[in-house]
Amino acid sequence: VGPYVLVTPNETRRKQLQQIAKKELDDLEQWKKEHRPGPITLVPQRLGGNESEAQVRQNQQMILLQSKYQKKHKREEYVKAKKAAEEAEILKKKAIQREKAERLEVKKRQEEMLRREMLLEDQKYKTNELLNRLDVGLPKTDSCQIASPGPKSTAWKRSHAYKQALRENENRRLEEMKQEQQRKAELMEFKEKQKEEIRTRALKNEQRSCLQSLFIFYFTLRVNNAFLDRLQNKTQPNNIYHSGCTG
Repeated sequence: VGPYVLVTPNETRRKQLQQIAKKELDDLEQWKKEHRPGPITLVPQRLGGNESEAQVRQNQQMILLQSKYQKKHKREEYVKAKKAAEEAEILKKKAIQREKAERLEVKKRQEEMLRREMLLEDQKYKTNELLNRLDVGLPKTDSCQIASPGPKSTAWKRSHAYKQALRENENRRLEEMKQEQQRKAELMEFKEKQKEEIRTRALKNEQRSCLQSLFIFYFTLRVNNAFLDRLQNKTQPNNIYHSGCTG
């Protein structure tokens, strides 16, 4: 510890400061006493209203019930709106996914039809090439007529029957494709009708629940009014109205 200097307090200066502070506090108390507000004098007035205490209490009870049901109704409306928004968002996403799936399905069907057409064209080309080779190996028509003017040759009949079978097979495939497309269209229409019925049923259920809530609110209000009427009849014997009651 380094050196330090001890200064002795000035007792005279301390007493002077204490006297000044005491004088200021006494002056403040004196000023408060002099400026203290006097008594308040009011003109007597008659308080209260034209309604009785029972009616006021009944009105208070009604306001309390209404505020309670209003808060409950607002809360239910908020929950319904939030749920409807979430369902709408989900339906929107489902519709987008369904549209993508339908476009993909249409693209696949188109590619499949194109592939089948190319395959049929290739089969036709190969069949015609094979028949042309068979026709080259057959004798001339004139020579056939000169040699044997009888019925057509077996090779020609075979090639004609093969061509007829190919045409029938192609027509059958086209008919099957048309029937498949028609079945898919009917299935999509049936699904859309089911969705529309589900939406209509949900809307009817929501309307029914709203009507039930309104009926419960009205019934509760009637019961409360009847209870308050009985209470008022008990508190006021012979149903005498006192107009001088204060509210």
